[in-house]
Amino acid sequence: MFQRRKRRPTGLREAPWCELDLRRLPGSSPQMQAWLSDRGSLTRSVIASCRGKFRIDLLAQQRGEALPSEAAMLGSERTAATLIREVHLCCGRDAYVYARTLMPLSSLRGPVHALTQLGRRPLGEVLFSNPTTRRLRVEVACITPRHRLFARATDHLARKPEALWGRRTLFEYGGERILVNEIFLPGLPELRA
Repeated sequence: MFQRRKRRPTGLREAPWCELDLRRLPGSSPQMQAWLSDRGSLTRSVIASCRGKFRIDLLAQQRGEALPSEAAMLGSERTAATLIREVHLCCGRDAYVYARTLMPLSSLRGPVHALTQLGRRPLGEVLFSNPTTRRLRVEVACITPRHRLFARATDHLARKPEALWGRRTLFEYGGERILVNEIFLPGLPELRA
């Protein structure tokens, strides 16, 4: 007799990240496309759009485990010890960007070790002030409630959006790889140069 298999709960998946293409992404507004394709410091761009009310909210900084695609981008094992820093880039009381930075613990030496002491100082301020920092790869994704980063990015919101856009950038800083995920939150203003 045929017996039905019980379905396992599917759980949350990773967002379908893809290489940034400067053509317009399906479903993104021109305003969002400007943010996703901005080649400068995101921190500087948020500060310019914020008109003096910028601040960083440090949500967490602790050892954690990279998601499988994050580990692949970093070139490390998924279970390798990783320092994960989570912040909101805010304007006044409004969070505009949720940022999740990953640094393998094995890389936290030399200039990279200073990144563990940032507190409320923006990471972008340090990365973009060093002329040797290189952007190795940029990917973008539309992130929905079924994706793993959505809940963490929106846990402060009473009303959850249907989807959010995000980008992630692999940097080389001090000879080591650092991965920065940036999820753009509702209320983000137009990009100002």
